[in-house]
Amino acid sequence: MPFPSEDIPDRVRIHEVGPRDGLQNEKAVVPTEVKAEFIRRLAASGLKTIEATSFVHPKWVPQLADAEQLMPMLSGLDARLPALVPNERGLERALALGVDEIAVFGSATESFAKANLNRSVDESLAMFEPVVTRARDAGAQVRGYLSMCFGDPWEGPVPVRQVVQVARRLFDLGCTELSLGDTIGVATPGHVTELLAALHEVGLTADRLAVHFHDTYGQALANTLAALQSGVCTVDASAGGLGGCPYAKSATGNLATEDLVWMLNGLGIDTGVDLDRLTATSVWMAAHLGRPSPSRTVRALSHKE
Repeated sequence: MPFPSEDIPDRVRIHEVGPRDGLQNEKAVVPTEVKAEFIRRLAASGLKTIEATSFVHPKWVPQLADAEQLMPMLSGLDARLPALVPNERGLERALALGVDEIAVFGSATESFAKANLNRSVDESLAMFEPVVTRARDAGAQVRGYLSMCFGDPWEGPVPVRQVVQVARRLFDLGCTELSLGDTIGVATPGHVTELLAALHEVGLTADRLAVHFHDTYGQALANTLAALQSGVCTVDASAGGLGGCPYAKSATGNLATEDLVWMLNGLGIDTGVDLDRLTATSVWMAAHLGRPSPSRTVRALSHKE
């Protein structure tokens, strides 16, 4: 029988990123109706936070060019539906549709900030400042994504102190939550524990943090467990393991939501997610994408007789 440990939370909120972080990496554009049905099925499986889309210029992410068409199709859904915005124009588009949770996407390293935003870290934070202020003034919650928290494909290992400094600045802008991204999947449990301890020392406690792991070296679940043991209770994951990073070619897929739920179930941690329904959803989406899900749990459960 599963049993909860005193060192880990008894409930975890899964921040589902498949519809945004997953589908933005697809070579083919997924029809808006399929995206909407995907999100509805994810909500029906018990996921209560589903990052729906990004209000980025279609030139940069054509796969998410239908944000204005998608969001009204999700009206009345029993789930939080945050959206990523890159700048003030993106924020205006999101607020006009009633989006009340937004996210900005920053970098802990100069190289990735240049590749992803064509700005330095300082310039990107300056760009985010009016976005965060306006969003908060409008009553919206603001999540800050901080990428390259553990390693960078151009710069190598990222010093903990450097990550802490940028994280502190994002919170000082007004972010209400910070998601720590292992964008190329090089983190290990000891590094995770060290970073979370350093953030705690500057007042960024675990209740204000989330973790976002990629599984390049097969460490995503181990890293998640280390984060849970440090008090984190919000974990990003992508249904079926969809996603990577278009600006970091060494990044493989996100931690699969099904793999995460399987582990959490075994630890006696409540997620509110029906794993069978979630697995069926990922199998359904994989059929639309024309390839099997990379999630080990999806493959195992979908092939059971």
